Amino acid sequence: MTDQRFHPLNLLRAALRPIDPVLFALLAVILGYAFVLMQSASPERIPSLLANAAVALSAMWLAARLSPQRLLALALPLYAVGVLLLVAVDLFGETSKGATRWLDIGITRIQPSELMKIAMPLMLAWYFQQREGQIGLRDFIVAGVLLVVPVGLILVQPDLGTSLLVTAAGVYVIFFAGLSWKLIVPVALVGIVGVGAIVGFGDQLCQPDVDWQVLREYQKHRVCTLLDPTQDPLGKGFHIIQSTIAIGSGGVLGKGWMEGTQTHLSFIPERHTDFIFSVLAEEFGLVGTLVLLASYLLLLLRGFTIALQAPSLAARLLAGSITMIFFTYAFVNMGMVSGILPVVGVPLPFISYGGTALVTLCLGVGILMSIQRSRATGQG
Repeated sequence: MTDQRFHPLNLLRAALRPIDPVLFALLAVILGYAFVLMQSASPERIPSLLANAAVALSAMWLAARLSPQRLLALALPLYAVGVLLLVAVDLFGETSKGATRWLDIGITRIQPSELMKIAMPLMLAWYFQQREGQIGLRDFIVAGVLLVVPVGLILVQPDLGTSLLVTAAGVYVIFFAGLSWKLIVPVALVGIVGVGAIVGFGDQLCQPDVDWQVLREYQKHRVCTLLDPTQDPLGKGFHIIQSTIAIGSGGVLGKGWMEGTQTHLSFIPERHTDFIFSVLAEEFGLVGTLVLLASYLLLLLRGFTIALQAPSLAARLLAGSITMIFFTYAFVNMGMVSGILPVVGVPLPFISYGGTALVTLCLGVGILMSIQRSRATGQG
C-alpha cells in the first residue's frame, strides 16, 4: 500500500501549509505590477527579475516554515555577522560611484547593509523579549546603542537610503516596545523645527559656501534640489522635473502600457529602479496607481492584524516593525519621485529592480507568515 504522506496532493498541501493565502495573494498582485512595468521600462531585465523573484519567494517560504522562536534564535548571530561584515566593507569593500558598499566574496558581490534591514528588528525584538515585564529606560538606551552601531557603519559608506531604512526598522521596534512619548515629542519637535528652518531659509542655506556639517555635500544638494529643482533644470533638478512631468502626464487612465513618452524617450532616470513609480503613473494613470496603493494598504492591514494577534511580545514587535518597514519603503519612494521628499535611493517595495532588496522584503513577508502560522497552531 502506498504511503499517503508521499501522495502528490499531500506533498503539495504540506508545502503550502506555511503560506498565508491573503499575504501571498497581495504579494502576487504587487509582483504582477513589477513584471508588467519592467516589460515597459527595461524588458531585457525580465529574465533576471524572474530569477530574483524565484530566489525571493523561496526565501519567503523558508522563513514561513520556521517558527518565530527559531527565527529569534538567529537574531544575535545575524546581528553580529551583519556588524562584522559592515566593518569588513569599511576595511576591504569595493567602491563604485563614490560609495563603498559591497564585499566581493568570490562567487558574487554582497551588500551587507541589506542584511541589517532584517537583522535589526530581529535583534531588538529578541532583546525586549528577554526583558519582558521589566523594560525600563536602561533597556531603551541599550536598544539605541544596538541601533546606532550598524547605522553609523552604513552612513560612512555612504548610504543614506539604507541607513534610513535600518534606522526606521529599529525605531519601530523601540516605539512598539513602549518608548515614552516624553522622549518622542522633543525629538519630533527638533525635527519639525529643522525642516521648517530649511524650508524658510532655503535660499540662504543652499548657497555654495554654506557647510551643513551633519550632511555630505551631495546630500545637501539633494535637499536643495527638492526645495527648488528649477535652479538647475538640466543638472541636479533634471530627475525630479522629468519624474513629476511623467506622473502628471498620465492623467486618470494613463497613456497606455508601453506608450509612455517620458519612459521610452529615456527622460525618466533609473526608470527600472528608484523611479519605476513614474512609469506606472504615466502609463496606467491615477486608476493604476490607486490599485497599487490599495494593494499596499491591504498588505499593511494584514500585517498589522498579524501583529495585533501575535502570541508573544517579540512576535508583536517583529510583525509591527516589518509592516511599518513596508510602509516606509512605499512612502519614501513615492514621496521622492513625486518631489515631496529628497531622492535617497529607496526602491518601490517588491517592484523596483534589485535582487537583494526583493529577497529582504520577501523575507519580511515570510516572517509575517511564520508569526501568523504560530498563532494558528498555538505554538506561541
